[in-house]
Amino acid sequence: MKKICCVMAGCAVLAMLPLTAFAYPIDVNKQLNGLKVDYNAYDTDADIGSIQVNNYGDTDVTCKVVFNNGPEAPRTRKIDVPAGKHKNATAKFTRTIIKLRIDLTCTPK
Repeated sequence: MKKICCVMAGCAVLAMLPLTAFAYPIDVNKQLNGLKVDYNAYDTDADIGSIQVNNYGDTDVTCKVVFNNGPEAPRTRKIDVPAGKHKNATAKFTRTIIKLRIDLTCTPK
């Protein structure tokens, strides 16, 4: 009986702890140049942002992704996405992200 009371008390304490959420707004400025490309942006962590680039076309594409988090220097990533595939790009910042701006520019390879 004592074990059950301790387990129940432990669960009650855990239930009272606040859950931390690190959701922040993400703005994506895209220049797809008529290509069949789509994206999904994610708030991976409080200081990490990522984007998944999906290529639905018949030609391979090269994409330049620029992550901007205000006062810090922008992080630039270049990814090659084969036809019918997807690739991810990620950037880690030294500060907590309040608002993330992503510039996505894709051109045919």
